[in-house]
Amino acid sequence: MTKEKKIDFVNFIVPGLFIISWIVIPKILDTPEYLLPSLSRVWNCFVDFVTGNRGLTAYSGKFFENAVASLYRVVCGFGIASVLGIIFGILSGHFLMVKRLFDPFIHIIRMIPGVGWFPIAMVWFGVGNKTTIFLISLAAFFPVYVNTLRAVLDVDPMVINAGRVLGANSRELLWSIILPSSLPGIFSGFRLSMGVCWAYLVLGELTGVNEGLGAVMMDSRMLGNVDMIIVCMIAIAILGRICDLILVSIYKLIRPYDN
Repeated sequence: MTKEKKIDFVNFIVPGLFIISWIVIPKILDTPEYLLPSLSRVWNCFVDFVTGNRGLTAYSGKFFENAVASLYRVVCGFGIASVLGIIFGILSGHFLMVKRLFDPFIHIIRMIPGVGWFPIAMVWFGVGNKTTIFLISLAAFFPVYVNTLRAVLDVDPMVINAGRVLGANSRELLWSIILPSSLPGIFSGFRLSMGVCWAYLVLGELTGVNEGLGAVMMDSRMLGNVDMIIVCMIAIAILGRICDLILVSIYKLIRPYDN
């Protein structure tokens, strides 16, 4: 119990130092509010964004509708990226011919930055969710694919050969040996991919969508409202962390003996 309390305390050291720095440093440097709003001002703006009881900005009380819109895009993009990443990663790791066919091309596409896809995505899908989901899923595909491929290639060949000796066919090897052994690497890819989804959300919501935390952030930039920019950054960080914790919890349910 003492050890657990000590670990929990340690977890708050860096966030605590960050908050203290946010309070102290702007006062020491005499930083104007329009460049770096005070912690209390951002907190009030955040509370107003959620509750709408203060009327501080045009987005007063509109947190949940924007958060739901962003979550929908992230979940859709993450789902598409995860399914395709697992399929191509497992096939490329298990079958040499598939790897030789797809792996070089996938890594060529991976070198194109997400912002490079922005203009053509607008041409293909227009303004709206389709463009945003396309950009998110494209960027999030690569961490899942690379980690899944690496995890499958790292499965002990002796274990696979033992399965063959015991009479397992290709499907049984895949489901009974390869996939379970690859789960740690696959979930590492999931966690990286989820982070990429939230990072590319803002880029995707530049397409002119009406709702979403990224859209609010961009509108606030145009209006010079630094308070709301920081509030949206904090909201994205919190929601992204919650999604990451959900993935960790799912992994612990599947493989409790790894805890």
